[in-house]
Amino acid sequence: MFAPSDKIETDRLWLRVSNPADLDELYDIRSRPEVTRYLYTGVLGREEVQAMLDERIAKKSQLPAPGESLILAIVRKDTGAMIGDVVLNSLPGEHKQAEIGYVLHPDHYGHGFATEASRPLLRIAFEDLKAHRVIGRLDGRNTASARVLAKLGMRQEAHFRENEFIKGEWSDEVVYAMLASEWSAG
Repeated sequence: MFAPSDKIETDRLWLRVSNPADLDELYDIRSRPEVTRYLYTGVLGREEVQAMLDERIAKKSQLPAPGESLILAIVRKDTGAMIGDVVLNSLPGEHKQAEIGYVLHPDHYGHGFATEASRPLLRIAFEDLKAHRVIGRLDGRNTASARVLAKLGMRQEAHFRENEFIKGEWSDEVVYAMLASEWSAG
């Protein structure tokens, strides 16, 4: 089990569990077509974002067991603004695997925030959860996300051609991964 005892600090960010005050900023992020373009969900309305936030607070503030997800808000230290979120999924089964993901407000793209916010998730996965392997999956058209995973030291392992039908179109899926031995060596 993993439960953050406090916010996690990086050079420019805090990662913390979600709280009710995140609603406006989360809605601002999840209501934008440019944000949801490569996500499974589309643009969300305010009530849908409220339900999403309620679920995060109730069920995704810790990792009690494999098969569960931890979602943390990304907050800029300099402004106090919640600019996105990161997710760590502890995958079920005996294979000791996890998955990371991230979503940012477009105003904060291209500044290294996704990489900075994701690095602590790798540490949690490998050092606290003792994962053997961590993956990151993305839409093949999302080259910015691929750069984030590469900057984290993950390597591209697979490119599945048109393997998912999402939002009315076939999409490629690209998988990046890192092993615990690579994390330790890095």
